[in-house]
Amino acid sequence: MDEFQIETAQNVGINQNVASIGHRMLAYLIDSAIILIYGIGAIWLLVSLNLDPGDSWAIYMLVSLPAFLYYVLLETFLNGKTVGKTIMNMRVVKLDGSRPGFANYFVRWILRVIDVVLTSGGAAVVTILLKGNGQRIGDIAAGTTVISERENMTINDTLIKDLPVDYVPKYSQVTVLNDNDMQTIKNLYDDAVRNGNHNIILNLHHRLLKVMAIETSEKPVDFVANVIKDYNYYTQNM
Repeated sequence: MDEFQIETAQNVGINQNVASIGHRMLAYLIDSAIILIYGIGAIWLLVSLNLDPGDSWAIYMLVSLPAFLYYVLLETFLNGKTVGKTIMNMRVVKLDGSRPGFANYFVRWILRVIDVVLTSGGAAVVTILLKGNGQRIGDIAAGTTVISERENMTINDTLIKDLPVDYVPKYSQVTVLNDNDMQTIKNLYDDAVRNGNHNIILNLHHRLLKVMAIETSEKPVDFVANVIKDYNYYTQNM
C-alpha cells in the first residue's frame, strides 16, 4: 500500500495510506450497483403507478435526483464516504489530512464526468498512477485524495520495537511511565499517524511533556516516536 506524507498546519508530518486502485474500483462497483438498483426501483414504481407519459418523465427526473447526486450527497454527509467507500474502509480527505468541505466534494463530483463517464475510468486510473498520491483529476482540482483506513495487524502494533544496536536514548524520563501507559500512547500514536489525526499527536506531545517534566524542540510527531523508542530501550535493558 503506497504512502504519502502530509504537512499539517501545525507542521506535523504524517504518513497517509493511499487507497489502492483495486479497492477504489471495488467501491465504485458497489456504489454503481446501488445506484442501478435504485434507478430500476424508481422505474418500476412509476410503471406500477400507471402515470400519464408526459407526467411520468418529470416525476422520474425528480425521483432519480438522489441517484444523480449520490456521490456528492453521501461524501458530504458521511464525512468523505459512500456506501462503497465505507465497505472498503476508505475516505476522502484533503491533502493536509483535514475534512473536505462541500466545495471540495462538489468539484470531485463534477469532474467525474471526465474521470469516469467520458473515459470509462481510464483518465482516473492513469492520473492516479502518475500522481502516486491517490489523486484523480477531480482530486487534483479539489485538493483531495482517497485514503485507506484499513488496519493491518503486525508486530509493529505491539509495544515491542526493534532498535539498532547502537541506539542512544534521548529521554531517560520515560521511566516514569509504565507498560500500560506506553501501550496506550503507542496505540493512539499509531492510529493518529494512520488516519492523519494530528490533533491527537499534539495532545500526546503536550501530555508527555507535562508528565515527564521536560522541554523539547522536536516536532510533536518525532518526539512521541522517540519517547516510544526510548521506553523500549530502557525496558529491554533493565
